[in-house]
Parts: sequence; C-alpha cells; structure tokens
Amino acid sequence: MQEEVQKRTEINELGEFALIQLLTSEFVKQQPSTLKGIGDDAAVIDAANACTVVSTDLLIEGIHFDLMYTPLKHLGYKSIVVNLSDIYAMNAIPTQVTVSIAVSNRFSVEAIEELYEGIRRACDFYKVDLVGGDTTSSPKGLVISVTAIGRQVKEKIVYRDGAKPGDQIFVTGEIGGAYLGLQILEREKQIFLEDSKVKIDLENQKYVVERFLKPEASRISVFQFAKSEIIPTSMIDLSDGLSSDLLHICTQSKCGAVIFEENVPINTEAQLLAIKFNLDPITCALNGGEDYELLFTANEADSEKLRFLPGFYHIGEIAEVSQGVKLRSSSGKFHPISAQGWKHF
Repeated sequence: MQEEVQKRTEINELGEFALIQLLTSEFVKQQPSTLKGIGDDAAVIDAANACTVVSTDLLIEGIHFDLMYTPLKHLGYKSIVVNLSDIYAMNAIPTQVTVSIAVSNRFSVEAIEELYEGIRRACDFYKVDLVGGDTTSSPKGLVISVTAIGRQVKEKIVYRDGAKPGDQIFVTGEIGGAYLGLQILEREKQIFLEDSKVKIDLENQKYVVERFLKPEASRISVFQFAKSEIIPTSMIDLSDGLSSDLLHICTQSKCGAVIFEENVPINTEAQLLAIKFNLDPITCALNGGEDYELLFTANEADSEKLRFLPGFYHIGEIAEVSQGVKLRSSSGKFHPISAQGWKHF
C-alpha cells in the first residue's frame, strides 16, 4: 500500500501577512473589550475611559540587524523606537514597554549593559516606562522582543481600513534614507571582509547612516493631530516601505491610490547617494523601508489644514478600487505600484 505523501508548503511561498491570516483565521474574539485584534499596527483593548493599545515585535540577529555595523547602544534604542512607531500609527500615546532578550554566551555582561543603555535613552526621550520583560539563553546570537503599550480614547484611534476615495495621502517626513544607509553599511562590510586593513569610509553620509541605525518615531505628528483636532481616516507606520505599506491601507480600505512622484520627500543627500549607487531615488523611497515615518490619509477639509502645518508632505490621493494603486511619474505617466518592500520570509 502506497504511503500518502504529506503536503509541505514553504513559509516563504505565503509571506508574512498570508501566514498570519492562515494561522489566525479561526480565532474568534471572546472578550467584548477586544476592539481590534490581529491585522493592524497594534491591538486595541477597551479599558473604561480610554483604550489600551498594544504592539509587539521581534528583532533577530542576522535577520533584522547585523552586529558587524550596528552598535549595541543604537540597537537598544532602535528596538524601542520601532515598537513605539506602531503605537503612534494608531494615533495613540505610548506609555510603557516590556523588553525580553535571548542571548548567547558570545555576549558579556558589559555588552548587554550597552544594549540596555540604548533602551534607557529611548525610554527617557519618548517618556515611556520599562515595566517588565524576561531574559534567557540562546544557542546562537541575540533575540530581542519588545511589547509597547499605549493609550487613546476610542474615538481618536486610527486604523488602516478607513481611507475613502477623495482622501489625500500624506507622509510625516523624508523617506528612502534608511535604505540607502543600509546600502552603504553593507558595502563597507563587504570591503572589510575582503581586507580588514582597509579603512571604513562612510563618505560623511551621516544623514542616511543615522536614519538606518538610529531612527526616530514620528511622535510630533500625533501631538499636532490632537492640537489641530484632526483625526486621520487611516494610518500606518512606514516600516516595510511606502509601496508595501500603502498597499496594506488600500487592501484593508478596499480602495485604490495615486502617488505623485514629484511630491515624495527625499533628502538631497539620499538622492545624491542613490545616483552614485546607480539607484533611482524614487525606487528607494517606494521600496526601502525602515523610515518609521507615518503614512496616513485625511479627508478634504482636514487636508487643507495639514498643507500648512510643518512636517507633513502631501504625496497623493485615494482613488476608487477599480483604478488600482499607481505612481504618477513626473512626466505624467502612470505605473502600477507593487509590494516590493521588506519581506519577512
């Protein structure tokens, strides 16, 4: 009798979001206090006068960071920032974090102290408290798990699924720089591996290197929303790249979009470095990722206010779903936008 061959599907055939959907589709919310579960930047839990907003991320050595060019203090700082960015993307204010690490015997006590110094500095800067975590051993390398907790009243929480045709699309800062910072660090790593005597040359590219190694979450925007009484119709943080993250909004909002190439904010230093690397600056901005700015949409009335506020860049417009998601080039031609940002598997 012939044995039945068990089907095997490789994880990378699905990708991160299809895998999450597959694993969680049968889970049913049991608690009325769970307002939003899996599927956005953070979960939302009803808690009397306000909601608790919770997000968690894993950072794995060799997948999310390379210690050949990432100082441990910068890594600690960044591990907090990437989680707080998810809370800000819900239009909420972060209040606490927990940090858990798994560490191999390759690391000394002094090295872990350096990591936690970066964590402390981020907590101080963003006014959040470290309230718990766990430590354990790892057979290889370093694993960091951070959970961020925030608060916001129910009516002001912003999800990914609220964009409507006619809404205007904004970002909160320049994008593409982090990707180019990674490129120059990877180039110097390869040169060092080939000849360790060669002096590292970052070509005074402080802006792009810092954008990658020590990003900042766009917290000022949330306070500006509150001050001007603006509530975006949808929002997401730019971690995977403009193309991928815009498609998340469009998929969940069941709409299309047009991005105006000439409006996408790219730092001059980043543009020049892209050209030196024979890269198209707009491609870096669309697909780079790890900028941790906020991508959001606003209705027409609020959009008029936002155009006059510092730090907001109008980059496009939400369209009917039938129009797809496209880039309008500077020459007026339209090109489909596909998800070519960071892939988790």
